[in-house]
Amino acid sequence: MKKDLKQYWKINLALMVVLLAIWATVSYGCGILFVEQLNAIKIAGFPLGFWFAQQGAIYVFVALIFIYYLIMKKVDEEFDVHE
Repeated sequence: MKKDLKQYWKINLALMVVLLAIWATVSYGCGILFVEQLNAIKIAGFPLGFWFAQQGAIYVFVALIFIYYLIMKKVDEEFDVHE
């Protein structure tokens, strides 16, 4: 049983690291580092870099929360720790 819980937390932590890396890349990379390149592309009249800095990173963060929920729901059921 203890080994199962260690494996469960290993999967959980690995998933969190991946999702947080994606979020950091989108929010920092697209909103700050690559803003000049992204500003060459327009969406609804606004530069794409501006959009990522103002709204895109938030949308990605919310999407990552739902992705985490869906994946962990399956993992919880696999390790029999669901409610």
